[in-house]
Amino acid sequence: MSKVILVTGGNRGIGLAVARAFAAAGDRVAVTYRSAPPGDTDLLAVQCDVTDAAQVDAAFDEIEAKLGPVEVLVSNAGITKDNLVLRMKDDDFTSVLDANLTAGFRVAKRAVKAMMKARTGRIIFVSSVVGSIGQAGQANYAASKAGLVGLARSLAKEFASRNITVNVVAPGPIVTDMLDALPEEKRAAMAEAVPLGRLGSAEEVAAVIQFIASDAAAYVTGAIIPVDGGLGMGG
Repeated sequence: MSKVILVTGGNRGIGLAVARAFAAAGDRVAVTYRSAPPGDTDLLAVQCDVTDAAQVDAAFDEIEAKLGPVEVLVSNAGITKDNLVLRMKDDDFTSVLDANLTAGFRVAKRAVKAMMKARTGRIIFVSSVVGSIGQAGQANYAASKAGLVGLARSLAKEFASRNITVNVVAPGPIVTDMLDALPEEKRAAMAEAVPLGRLGSAEEVAAVIQFIASDAAAYVTGAIIPVDGGLGMGG
């Protein structure tokens, strides 16, 4: 049965792969974007800065009017502002937390209203292996992605009585435009660090997210599911 899916930051990379996977399965899919919308005609593209609560409300209003209440939320939007801590400005730290962590709280809080009325729903946060193993130059990013775990598990306990599951997917190094911009030797070194010996694809992350959103995963909540080729084992 077709569901209404919202993927924040769904105009490129992992978010776009997730949106396309749901759309290909026959779901009604909306994506948010900040600057450039995706060209896919089967996706409802809504401009929204997830750091702005008013824009989040407006985006949900538009999606609900055009597609119906959001039944599956994939909170994927995020930014990076990498630097070593001694060179990192306070705003570089707080702005990344706002976009990656606080924004997840904003969209989940807005989405769960309709889910509670329906007594069912799926909320999936896209974190990162960096949230558990850390990374030099990414203290802000790692902190924001680690914070999603505490947020998700708290929400999982709050909403369980309404049959709403809340989970975290933690990708490792995934082939995206951002990764493609790195020098070949850097990408090769990243692949070598992965036990499976390769980089992952956005489609592999999307497949895991689709499963968590499915009826088959109704008994999975508060979980952290790594999609990292074994990079974060034990983290």
